[in-house]
Amino acid sequence: MDRKRLLEHKVRNGLQQLGLLGLLALLLGYLAWVVGGESFLWGTLLGVGTLWLINPVASPRLLVRLYGAIPLTPRDTPGLYGIVQALATRAGLERLPRLYYLPSRLMNAFATGRRDDAAIVLSDGLLRRLERRELIGVLAHELAHVANGDIQVMTFADTLSRITSLLALLGQILLLLSIPALLLGLATPPLLALLVLLAAPTLSALVQLALSRNREYEADLSAAELSGDPVGLALALDKLERQQGSFWEQMMLPGRHLPDPSLLRTHPPTQERIARLMELVPDELPSRALAWPLDDPRELLALLGRGIEGAPRWHITGLWH
Repeated sequence: MDRKRLLEHKVRNGLQQLGLLGLLALLLGYLAWVVGGESFLWGTLLGVGTLWLINPVASPRLLVRLYGAIPLTPRDTPGLYGIVQALATRAGLERLPRLYYLPSRLMNAFATGRRDDAAIVLSDGLLRRLERRELIGVLAHELAHVANGDIQVMTFADTLSRITSLLALLGQILLLLSIPALLLGLATPPLLALLVLLAAPTLSALVQLALSRNREYEADLSAAELSGDPVGLALALDKLERQQGSFWEQMMLPGRHLPDPSLLRTHPPTQERIARLMELVPDELPSRALAWPLDDPRELLALLGRGIEGAPRWHITGLWH
């Protein structure tokens, strides 16, 4: 593992995260000052600070129940839990995340919850198509989200974004109510305040998207550090891109090769993520790479005894499965 390059990336990602959260807080604070003045500004900042300390996160049990995921026990999948235990120990997690199986053809994995109460969900399509080395990389990536507190960070950012949009709406309503005074020349609102009121929801959403991409990069780097094998995750990302791209091309997005605007991506470009991971590959074999046996995914699926019928369908949570 190229430790110097890893440290450089982590420092850069950390500074970007602080800058983006600061920008969200600054935008929210300015809106609070425009709408309600100095006292309202300090009250809003106090409320934001309280939210950061409390930072409620939805229960992982509730989320996995919405998706219809099936719990996996250490007795059923000892090898899989053995890998997660090793990764969690390296990440400094005191409590092991619970694993769930999602009966979906699509290749997908996600983590939810806090460091002391987390869940990692693996789809049927992911278990069927990934090799053991690739699956370890994906597990490390999802566990890195838990260890880095990314769920809490993104929940906090989403809360700030929603409050910003609410204040912007309130400011626009007040502006409409003051139109008679404006027409009579009794009031002249600052041009900057008008622009911020109109652009605040879009700006906060763009900052939130940028923060999401930042946390994905950081999770990739942390996963490489935890597993000791950046190549495994890089291979998994490449396979995920090719498999999911094939599905979308056939089902929904025949024009997907047209590049999306970079500002509107919730995840960084896959090739960029792979390139950053490959920069960490040393000349010699990584000394900390996990090499323990993992459950054969086919045996796991047979144990579950679940069949996948019909085409993937859209769920209210936004996931196709």
